Amino acid sequence: MPDFSAKDVKALRDDTGAGMMDAKKALTDADGDMEAATQLLREKGLAKAAGRGDRENTEGAVALAVDGGRAAIVHVKCETDFSAKSDAFIAYVQGLADAVLAEGAGAVDAHAGRLEDLQLNLKENIEIGKATLVEAGNGSVIDTYLHVQDGRGVNAVVVEGQGVDEGQLHQVALHIAFAKPGALSRDEIDADAVERERAALLEITKAEGKPEQAWEKIVEGRLGAWFGDQVLLEQGLHGEKTKVADSLGGGSIVRFEQAYVGS
Repeated sequence: MPDFSAKDVKALRDDTGAGMMDAKKALTDADGDMEAATQLLREKGLAKAAGRGDRENTEGAVALAVDGGRAAIVHVKCETDFSAKSDAFIAYVQGLADAVLAEGAGAVDAHAGRLEDLQLNLKENIEIGKATLVEAGNGSVIDTYLHVQDGRGVNAVVVEGQGVDEGQLHQVALHIAFAKPGALSRDEIDADAVERERAALLEITKAEGKPEQAWEKIVEGRLGAWFGDQVLLEQGLHGEKTKVADSLGGGSIVRFEQAYVGS
């Protein structure tokens, strides 16, 4: 029996991305020689490609799993749409969404082995972009939307509301899918980002030759438009004049979650 330890198997697995049993077999076949075992794994296509983790992965798929007042969104990134549209990839993403719905966000770690297998089989930089579970609070309801393109989910939304008509809540979900807001309200926007934008708008206003006494009012107006681009409640529903906040019939949006390919 070749002389190597469990620590050696782990080190080889960490270095190559191979599965535990594949790493152990390679070490056995190479008589415990780490370099030779690494080469064996590469020849068999079981070792990760050099620099794979640094390669751009803007493709992928999104899945949604729903059960009553609970919904899970999972977004998995990969490098090519060819892989993203494969049956194995789509099945993995949906399976992980189902697991998150049943087990919570911790299911991602519990199912890490399946991700490793997919990475090895497809030989791409594959990673979890988002995995989240939404559970409606007391008096709340949720609505969901999943946009499917070429057989895979590409844009998923979960929105939780209180006192909002179900049909109207669905309209908000559809709006979120289209508008991709970055926050629910102004309070969620980073204060430093707001100040940077304010400073930039002031310089733009000065450069336009506006009278100094009007600078503050002009900047605040432009800052309001900037918030309107990012904040859900201040956006015009479906691009119309009526703001989302004014379309809720006195109800409120508690939270929303979104994941989409390319994010």
